[in-house]
Amino acid sequence: MERLIPVLAVPTITSMMVTSIYNMADTYFVSQLSTSASGAVGVVFPVMSAIQAVGFTVGMGSGSIAARMLGQDRREEADRISSSAVLLALTLGMILAALGAAFMSDIVWLLGSTQTIYPYALDYAKYIILGCPVMVVAFTLNNLLRWQGKASLSVIGLGTGGILNLVLDPLFIFALDMGIAGAAIATLLSQCVSMTILASFFLFHKSDLRVSPACLSRSPGTYLAILKQGMPSFFRQGVMSAATMALNWNARAFGDAAVAAMAIVSKVFTFIQSITIGFGQGFQPVLGYNYGAGRMDRVKRALAFSIKICTIVLTAAAVIGLLFAPQIVALFRDDPMVVSIGGRAFRYQCITLPLSAVLTFANMFFQSLGKSGRATVLAICRQGVFFPLVFLLTWQFGLTGLELTQACADLAAFLISGGIMLHYFLREFEQETA
Repeated sequence: MERLIPVLAVPTITSMMVTSIYNMADTYFVSQLSTSASGAVGVVFPVMSAIQAVGFTVGMGSGSIAARMLGQDRREEADRISSSAVLLALTLGMILAALGAAFMSDIVWLLGSTQTIYPYALDYAKYIILGCPVMVVAFTLNNLLRWQGKASLSVIGLGTGGILNLVLDPLFIFALDMGIAGAAIATLLSQCVSMTILASFFLFHKSDLRVSPACLSRSPGTYLAILKQGMPSFFRQGVMSAATMALNWNARAFGDAAVAAMAIVSKVFTFIQSITIGFGQGFQPVLGYNYGAGRMDRVKRALAFSIKICTIVLTAAAVIGLLFAPQIVALFRDDPMVVSIGGRAFRYQCITLPLSAVLTFANMFFQSLGKSGRATVLAICRQGVFFPLVFLLTWQFGLTGLELTQACADLAAFLISGGIMLHYFLREFEQETA
């Protein structure tokens, strides 16, 4: 168990970090243009989160169901789930693109843009919205590979796109003088390459799951089951999108520097937390398979091991962040106001960063066991607490309250998640093992 989970986790960690690099790269290169341009990437980030929410909903939902079916040797049903998931992803992606294109200008204002950030955000958003179908399908295929224990293949697909994005960003932004639109186009092209590579693994039979029109389900219940099982992922990403919008709305009262600073801090912490999420996605197939096989002893051992390892890693990251917060922010935008605001917010979040292991694994634990109700509650817990806090603390304490919000939300979410986990193991776990 202690050897299998890291073997599965390393590729998924890499996969999640590559996904974060897409946004990190855009933030880094765009920030060289101006503070307003830097803020624009943060303003549009909720759109990326919404796209990920849909892709992860379909991918995690179908992957979880398919993994349990493979564990029970029900391969034909697993193929039906995976094939139907791809069709569902494509359909939802096209709906998102159509809605986004129709209301693009209103969406940019709704996301918390200032007057000076607006033109940059609009130029960036239109290409991201155009790529909705490609991105949703790519996230779905990635998760289908990961849930069958082939995370290394997903790394190849996402990794190639991530590297390409790093190359294309400076080329399009600076060499071709396309500005912030160049960053968005680079991201879109990179995602197209990733999706093509991921799809090729299914077309050339590198996957244990089959994706084919012949396997599509005609039952609405199949698609509803996928959505229901993936709902924790939808709420986790969806509430993150809403929370980022609330953050932008409150930050813009303090100017473009505050919007840019909070965007940079959010991107860096998303990157750090991708380690925990990636580790969790590595342990989920192990958890789902052993739960399906009735090996509850291994389920408990896998959870304890994963939380311990990730807490150690996050503690190390927190120490580094506390020591070098201003320098890290300055790497993105060397503006005194951005560094001042971002440095303080960065250090506050580092204080509660080690608690993220429990927050993440509590949600993934219940999702893997098919307990979608509790998984959904825990998925929205962190950012669900953040949403009212960002308004309350900013109203009461101004800029300091804005900088403190995420740390306070993490502490509250840790207490809630820990309580739900403790209740399960004290009241229900023994009954399920009997």
